[in-house]
Amino acid sequence: MAKQTQPKHPLAEVFGFPAGDMSTAANRHRTKRLCPFNNKVPNCTKDKAQDPLGVCSVFHGNEAVITCPIRFRQGWMIADDAADFFFPASAKWTTLTEVRLKDAEGGSAGNIDIVLCAYDKAGKVYDFGALEVQAVYISGNVRNPFAHYMEAPTKNAGMDWTVEENYPRPDYLSSSRKRLAPQLIFKGGIINAWGKKTAVALNKGFFNTLPKLPEVPKAEADIAWLIYDLKPPTTAGAHYELFRERTVYTRFEPALNQITKSSPGKVEDFLRQLQTKVDEKLETPPTNRTLENPFGK
Repeated sequence: MAKQTQPKHPLAEVFGFPAGDMSTAANRHRTKRLCPFNNKVPNCTKDKAQDPLGVCSVFHGNEAVITCPIRFRQGWMIADDAADFFFPASAKWTTLTEVRLKDAEGGSAGNIDIVLCAYDKAGKVYDFGALEVQAVYISGNVRNPFAHYMEAPTKNAGMDWTVEENYPRPDYLSSSRKRLAPQLIFKGGIINAWGKKTAVALNKGFFNTLPKLPEVPKAEADIAWLIYDLKPPTTAGAHYELFRERTVYTRFEPALNQITKSSPGKVEDFLRQLQTKVDEKLETPPTNRTLENPFGK
């Protein structure tokens, strides 16, 4: 992946609008701490309900990278796209959020972000699929530039944060190893054992950092990777537009094996590292002190 130029202002969207948008709608959302993307309540609740971290996405070069899972709910496009994978076109379905999943011993395997339930004319559920939403972790500190921006949005919309410590940027490696892989192992493993399908919604930049996954036809897939990007608005008072760039279909185990498999370096390099440490240890003799008369006689 090509090295990305670091933009001066790290925050792409704040409370649903571009940081430089001073329209009435944008100012209202900032003042009221509102979330326009179908959060469970009207307000943003990210990080702290009383003092929310209202950053929906950050810049990585010229691209806006989604850092809040609620951001993917714009227009509930992700539900439509997942349903297209889970069910026939004629199916009636609804969504449930944050559904607890238990293992065979009754222990919690975590919450499924969104469960899509297909039901018949009597309202009886006859099928379901799991939709996991994977936003990107941040390395550095995003709270500090957010707080500085919110002190005076008009004045600080053009701030240069590159001179500050801990400039925030997407941490794709941690996002896959600490979040995506464990989610697939624990929750995805149970869903797959039940013979049900999983869809994973994630940002294009995140997906592009994953190992190449072995693709299969849609009819043979266990997982649909729903890959989204953001299109910048052309007018004030408008949001970045979420759109599905493409869908990648895979089987469960081959995809999981690729994501969790380490890419080994050269064993010779590790041996040299060991040799250096052993040499340092052997070249440093122990400190020995001789007591002429240890018993004082």
